Amino acid sequence: MLRWLWISIAVIGLDLVTKQWALDSLAHYQSVPLFPYFDLTLMFNPGAAFSFLSDQGGWQRWFFIVVASLAAMALTVWLLKLHKDDRLVAMALSLIIGGAVGNLIDRVIYGYVIDFIDLYYVAESCLPFFGDLLKEGVTQCHWPAFNIADSAISVGVVLMLFDAFTRDDANKKSDF
Repeated sequence: MLRWLWISIAVIGLDLVTKQWALDSLAHYQSVPLFPYFDLTLMFNPGAAFSFLSDQGGWQRWFFIVVASLAAMALTVWLLKLHKDDRLVAMALSLIIGGAVGNLIDRVIYGYVIDFIDLYYVAESCLPFFGDLLKEGVTQCHWPAFNIADSAISVGVVLMLFDAFTRDDANKKSDF
């Protein structure tokens, strides 16, 4: 099932190119409106999802490097053990591997993950996990900024869940 790793390589490449573009083109924390409710905003996240552990003294960098490395290796082994008919799972694992490695590269090089995709909505109060920002007299509720690698991981997880809930146990051929 190594043939699916081209998806991982494509995700890593696209992630690296877009992050480099963001570093070269955007000022830190300056929002550039692209579409309604969609800005490009360069941010650096030393933590994990939702900035988990971002306020720690720096040890989290090494922790997340180890976790991402182990996860990418374990998922690659799982991918290698898949049956040839498990295409959806193979695609999902390849997306997750590519995303994990993309963010791993950031952590190794910079010590943080480069995020730049900024989605938000306008409301009087924000739902949990959305940060509020008062801008021009209205409250914008921002989802935590993310990147291509994060998107690939999210799509991969959704595909895994879809597969888990739509196939019966007799048709699941994964050995992992």
